[in-house]
Amino acid sequence: MGKVAVTYRIMPTGVEDNLGKLAEEVKGIIGAANLAKLKERPVAFGLKYLEVVCIMDDATSNSAEIEARLGELKGAQSVEITDVYLL
Repeated sequence: MGKVAVTYRIMPTGVEDNLGKLAEEVKGIIGAANLAKLKERPVAFGLKYLEVVCIMDDATSNSAEIEARLGELKGAQSVEITDVYLL
């Protein structure tokens, strides 16, 4: 049994959204033990998105469930899995 690194891209609803608050809510969903990276990345014209990398067991990976829960956050316009790597 191995581990996988799953990268999520969380797009906010607009430039005025508080990404710091959104990042705290993301930490609550993913959990500190599984969170490998949480970073703001620029898109264009002041808009930024959150890049989240979390580490999970490949056998019990629930990446689609986490993606759905992240999509329900207030201020998150869209969430998508951009990368999945076997570690």
